[in-house]
Amino acid sequence: MTLLLSIAIPLAVIYYLFLAWYGGNGKPLSPAEIEHFLAELNAHARSERDSAAVAEVRLLLANDDGKEFVMQNLVRHRPRAAYPPGYPPAYAYDDDARKADMRWGKAILWPLLRFGNHPVFVAKRCGQFVEPEGADAWHYVAMVRYRSRRDFLRFALVVQKAGLTVHKWAAIEKTHVFPVKPLVSLVFVRGLMATALVFFGALIYLLAR
Repeated sequence: MTLLLSIAIPLAVIYYLFLAWYGGNGKPLSPAEIEHFLAELNAHARSERDSAAVAEVRLLLANDDGKEFVMQNLVRHRPRAAYPPGYPPAYAYDDDARKADMRWGKAILWPLLRFGNHPVFVAKRCGQFVEPEGADAWHYVAMVRYRSRRDFLRFALVVQKAGLTVHKWAAIEKTHVFPVKPLVSLVFVRGLMATALVFFGALIYLLAR
């Protein structure tokens, strides 16, 4: 029993800390918080695209409930990457828009995880099926889970301050981004974490006996 408790208690603490980090059920943003975040984002905007994106963020915050959500991203790359004239490290990059997008993806991974956000699904287009006339030819779709709209803003502010969006706008010709609430999902992050810890604990117990 002592051995079992010595394994179970630390793993239970780890799971509690994971749940605290993963969150997903917080309080809605106050009007003052919204204005503060928007002012900060505007202050650190480095391009017209950044400024336009800040204006669109206000729409995202209109119906905040404080809970987790998933952001759906439909993306079409530019024919060639378009870094702004005089961008300091531009000489080190070629004009491959996909590589610019990869730089964006790698750069934002830690800022995402830092605030309990993470990619759920990323897939490239591999054919055609039902396609209405005039439909956009998206290159890939990405779905990202955000702990809350507050944490989306925290992430966006870190990215804006670091000037990382330069890679995004260099890569993307057009995008359609909107929040969704899953009705049916087979992605059980909390359950997967619990299962992994139980399996790990059982393995330690068997090896220690």
